[in-house]
Amino acid sequence: MATDQVPPIADELPTPLPETAPARVEDDGVHADDSGYRQPEVDVDALRALLDGRYREVRDLVRDNLTQHAQILLDQEQMSTADFRERVRDVVVMMAETGQTGMGFPEEYGGGGDIGASIAAFETLALGDLSVLVKVGVQFGLFGGAILQLGTRHHHDAHLADLVTGRTMGCFAMTESGHGSNVQALGTVATYDAEAQEFVITTPDDASRKDYIGNAAAHAELAVVFAQLEVGGERHGVHAFVVPVREDGRVLDGVRIEDCGPKMGLNGVDNGRIWFDHVRVPRTALLNQFAEVTPEGRYLSPIDNPNKRFFTMLGTLVQGRVCVGGAGINAAKVALTIATRYAVRRRQFEATSPDEEQVLLDYGMHQRRLLPLLARTYALHFAQEVVAGQLHEVFSGPGPIEPGSDEHARRMLESRAAGTKALGTWHATRTIQECREACGGAGYLSENRFAALKADTDVFTTFEGDNHVLLQLVAKGLLTDYAGEFEDMDQLGMARFVAGLAVETVVERTAVHKLVQSVRDLLPGGDTWDQEAGLLDPNYQLAMLRFREEHMIGGVARRLKRGIDQGDNPGAVFSRVQDHVIAAARAHTERLVLEAFVQKTAALPDGDLKVALNLLCDLHALSTIEADRAWFMEHGRLSSARSKAISREINALCRRLRPIAVELVDAFGVPEEMLRSPELLGWPIGSDD
Repeated sequence: MATDQVPPIADELPTPLPETAPARVEDDGVHADDSGYRQPEVDVDALRALLDGRYREVRDLVRDNLTQHAQILLDQEQMSTADFRERVRDVVVMMAETGQTGMGFPEEYGGGGDIGASIAAFETLALGDLSVLVKVGVQFGLFGGAILQLGTRHHHDAHLADLVTGRTMGCFAMTESGHGSNVQALGTVATYDAEAQEFVITTPDDASRKDYIGNAAAHAELAVVFAQLEVGGERHGVHAFVVPVREDGRVLDGVRIEDCGPKMGLNGVDNGRIWFDHVRVPRTALLNQFAEVTPEGRYLSPIDNPNKRFFTMLGTLVQGRVCVGGAGINAAKVALTIATRYAVRRRQFEATSPDEEQVLLDYGMHQRRLLPLLARTYALHFAQEVVAGQLHEVFSGPGPIEPGSDEHARRMLESRAAGTKALGTWHATRTIQECREACGGAGYLSENRFAALKADTDVFTTFEGDNHVLLQLVAKGLLTDYAGEFEDMDQLGMARFVAGLAVETVVERTAVHKLVQSVRDLLPGGDTWDQEAGLLDPNYQLAMLRFREEHMIGGVARRLKRGIDQGDNPGAVFSRVQDHVIAAARAHTERLVLEAFVQKTAALPDGDLKVALNLLCDLHALSTIEADRAWFMEHGRLSSARSKAISREINALCRRLRPIAVELVDAFGVPEEMLRSPELLGWPIGSDD
């Protein structure tokens, strides 16, 4: 077809759609729309066990540690910035003593040898003070992770045992003021001096200063510095080096450090800027998992292609991205727990009785504000569970350049981690704001946690990768199907590559195309299946998101090809379609999120827990379709009558979920001490509910 439009299927249904549609095909027959509907009872402990998964003991250890250090939530408001930084550092070191922060490191260095456990511990830490969370992420995830994944035995023996205990504090010096997300263009240079067998680290200009570096302003003694490696006058791209920056609290000669100053939040983290003035480090300071410089000055690498080498190196650091996504989702759980509990206590207006004001959560609009966000939080939780499991499997297997390593699995992990991180952190920002508003003026008080939650999570959308940049990474993988050319492509290369293929080939190469075909084959009604299937049929819900994804990928391919065929500059072509690129990547990730939720619920035994989660899954799926109803209607996949039916169904699902809303948030397991909010939760506000 010459355009990205498809023929409309039906403007209207031939007969009015009933208020509700058939129930899910795989549940036990008890559902929101059944005439004999029975309200499910939620066993909070059982649901919490399901959410905590295989690492429940790990998560409980972190919860206990958070409770023990609950005073830090008050310290954040009352201490000076300098004092609070020291307080955060002390808490991090004390938590390290319990083993919770080192679970991903090898046991021989004092770690737990379990990457999945380390992800679970970090995610759970987000229920508490987020300066502690980020300090842990910098020390053990970024700094420690770089030494573990990019270094070899020499570096492990020299540093891991001390950094796992917090005896050595470090920082991760990648980002530069003038280069941001474009890591390949970093300006810091590491020049090899063969005579001295040393690297000389230099910051050539202010645009190349290391910026926003956590742990740098006060505490770091070592830095993992990313710099352009130059050997014998030849550049070999970005590599990482271990560089001392302090000794006994004193900044070393040749190193200049400035404090970034007050921030919107996370002021317990000492972010700083670093300059290097011909700082010399030994040849062994190069983290040499992927490249080596011999004493005489020969550059060696098992990966010949410099772009592939760069992406392989960065790919080993994907754990940080996975952790930030999980942290955002868990921060949203805190906000929802506070707002939901408040909503069943606070009364306002005599809406249904002349004698008593109505509880907030009994209002349909309040349900609409909170419950779809609750459903999406559950969906993202299960999607995060999938990506964390993939991370554990990939990094518990062979290394990225070892025989037997699955490079395709690593690329899939990087893409899924990027998309889940973007959706999870955007969700946190939206959810915390909505929950703050849902608590009225009381939500504006610091003691009710929303001030810190808003300020401290806001940066999640831009660190460990700006979300829009991350979605471009997802789209690149979709358009090239993780082809061998993947590592060599910048945006211009991607545009040329896609333009060089038949558009049909691009769509055929994607797994989603096969999924759409299989779903269409399963459902009755031929090409009108999506107008006839039940709204609560998970096959219908998934097929709608799969169709959107496939259509958007094909649309991007067509636009790229059209522009290139017209002789336009590839960069200009890509810029013109960038919004479509982002939309396609987001649609892809939305489909993965729903798939994770559907698969989780389908695997549960019949019973009340399954019924409750199916209600949440339906609410999430239909809310996702409703939010993009204009697109579905524009592309002939949703009639106006069916669109209205979806909205009615969402309202019905909210009503079904309202009686169990508190149990659903209690299952998140947020420690009471982490909720604070005494005026919202600690005493009856207009009732004894």
